[in-house]
Amino acid sequence: MENIKNLKAENGVEKLKELVKAINICLFCTNLDRNYGATCRPMSAQEVDDEGNIWFFSNINSDKNLEIQQDSAVQLIFSHPGKNSYMIVNGAAEIFNDRKKIAELWSPIVKIWFEEGKDDPDISLIKVSTQNAYYWDTDGNKMVNFFKFLASVATGSNLVAGVEGSIKI
Repeated sequence: MENIKNLKAENGVEKLKELVKAINICLFCTNLDRNYGATCRPMSAQEVDDEGNIWFFSNINSDKNLEIQQDSAVQLIFSHPGKNSYMIVNGAAEIFNDRKKIAELWSPIVKIWFEEGKDDPDISLIKVSTQNAYYWDTDGNKMVNFFKFLASVATGSNLVAGVEGSIKI
C-alpha cells in the first residue's frame, strides 16, 4: 500500500468505528510484558463510543479480568483477510459493572455466555481506552483486488488501492 493516511481526533474515532464494526472479532491480548509476549483470546467488540473507547462483555471472574487488574495495558488485533482490513489497537483496559451500560450494550447473542441475561451476577464490561492504533485497509472486494493484482504484475504498476496509517485519539 502506498497511501498513508494518519488520522487524529474525530477522524481517527470514525475510522476506528468503521473498522471495528466491519471486523468485530479481535484477539484481545493481555500480559504484554509477561508470559513470553502475551495471552490472547478472541473477543467480540460491542461498541466504539464517541471517545474511541472499545467495549466488551466479560465474565467478572475470568483470567482476562484478573490480568487487567494486574496490568491494564492491552493490545487488540483485528483481522479480516476477506476484506483486506487489519488494525492493531494499543490501549488501557478498565473493568466496569455498570448495569445501565450493560443494558445499553446488551444483545441476544451475549446470552450465549451469560445465561441469566443482562442481570447475570458474573457479567462485567471491559472498556479499552484507545491510546493509538495502526490500520491497513484495502478498497474493493477480494475478487476485484485479485484482478487488480494480476494487472499490476502485467503492467508493472500497483493498481490495488489501499490506505494505511496511524490513529491517535
